[in-house]
Amino acid sequence: SLIASTDLTVNTPAQEVRAEQISIQQMLLLKAGTTSQSILRRKGDDVRIDWGYLYIGVPGGADVSQQIITPDGPARSTSVTGTSLALETTWKLHQVGNQNNHRVAVLAYDDIASVQYFGDNRPAYWKSSAATMEQRFPRWMAAYFGLRNASNDFDEELYTHARESGGEQYAKLCVMAYRQAIAAHKLTTSPEGELLFLSKENFSNGSINTVDVTYPSAPLFLIYNSKLMEGMLNGIFYYSESGKWTKPIAAHDLGTYPLANGQTYPEDMPVEESGNMIILTAAIVKDQQSGDYARKHWKTLTTWAEYLSKEGFDPANQLCTDDFAGHLARNANLSVKAIVALGAYGQMAGVLGDTVTSKQYLTLARDMAKRWMTMAADGDHYSLTFDKKGTWSQKYNLVWDKLLKLDLFPKEVYQTEVSYYLNKQNAFGLPLDSRRTYTKSDWIIWTATLADRQEDFEAFIKPIYKFATETPTRVPLCDWHETTDGKQVGFQARSVVGGYFIKMLEKKWLQMEEQARESH
Repeated sequence: SLIASTDLTVNTPAQEVRAEQISIQQMLLLKAGTTSQSILRRKGDDVRIDWGYLYIGVPGGADVSQQIITPDGPARSTSVTGTSLALETTWKLHQVGNQNNHRVAVLAYDDIASVQYFGDNRPAYWKSSAATMEQRFPRWMAAYFGLRNASNDFDEELYTHARESGGEQYAKLCVMAYRQAIAAHKLTTSPEGELLFLSKENFSNGSINTVDVTYPSAPLFLIYNSKLMEGMLNGIFYYSESGKWTKPIAAHDLGTYPLANGQTYPEDMPVEESGNMIILTAAIVKDQQSGDYARKHWKTLTTWAEYLSKEGFDPANQLCTDDFAGHLARNANLSVKAIVALGAYGQMAGVLGDTVTSKQYLTLARDMAKRWMTMAADGDHYSLTFDKKGTWSQKYNLVWDKLLKLDLFPKEVYQTEVSYYLNKQNAFGLPLDSRRTYTKSDWIIWTATLADRQEDFEAFIKPIYKFATETPTRVPLCDWHETTDGKQVGFQARSVVGGYFIKMLEKKWLQMEEQARESH
């Protein structure tokens, strides 16, 4: 038997649910959803969808049956209203013996409307064609074996490429992260037809399309589908370009999930988010080998670059993506982000044929990098802030200088930091900085990617793998943990683990560059 609880369709078990049996085109279906169907009425973090419908579909036949289970036992009716019901599918397998005997069921969820985007309830991307959920089941069943084989082939390909990029333990971390990174998003379109791939900031504050959640998760999507990467930026660009957001910096988010009606986070992250948007646009340009996406948003990118040229080098007291660590002035790693973003803007200007702007911004970024090296220097490493010597932090933002081939910072800066970090590791990883012993596993892998030697990269990976496989906290993969005992500090099930794929992204881009050289 396969049994699914109707609690999958409610926020709390006390909510009333209607379950029913349906048949369509030789398919048997069980369907359940709340009687209230308050579509997009519930928002926030620790809440569950209580609108839309859960389906379980199987091919009809003499050996399969479906029924609805109530707390008192099997229902006598094909339609039942109540609480905590169950949907049961039963197969008679008869004598199995040594033969390959399988049965297939399709589980699906129709959320009716996925998100609200500036007042407009938007359907899921799959609804772009006219077929209803019920009409799709026969197609899905017919496609099952092809999809299964394609999925198995992809699993093997991902694992092989990850192992070739970063070793066995790195590959296993990527496998752990893959589904979670994708699942923490909704795929839909804007009223204008633009793709929207909107994240939920799980187990944090429930924001939708948070830019500093998009930033760490980006490597996975840059590897496999840069159109999804565009879908993560499109809403933020629209927010500024529509005039709904009037500040000369990028917004932090588009609202509280699933309502993307405008920023709800109480404080801006000016350098953080503006830098993130410019860097990620440059990553799309590099990956697509085309300036089209940057050209489309050049005016907005220019506004943000002008802001960073004035305020980015020596940041005021403000939050960065590591907002859980509190405000920080003169943040050296945040300064790196601004410098790299300005270099990325200059690089994109060159792609678009504006050599004057390109030279201006690349020169500015290189001059800033030289000043940074002097101001952040702290003996055998670079400090957490410009004014606090005897401190340190992971300079994970440097990784885009390396991947985008901006060459703003000398390679010695990477090597100096990597050598220092290798002596700061604890049993379960490298701390985020000198203030505390907790860490962010996504940032460690970015930091590790600064290493030139494979053995140094794998030395950073080993404690993260130990955390992922030995942590005493039994939750979906968490990205904020304690390096001394491996316990979760906070966050889980978040899309940011897409950042684990950054070493694979480096390898992909190196191969692209090699192919381009050979073709010339």
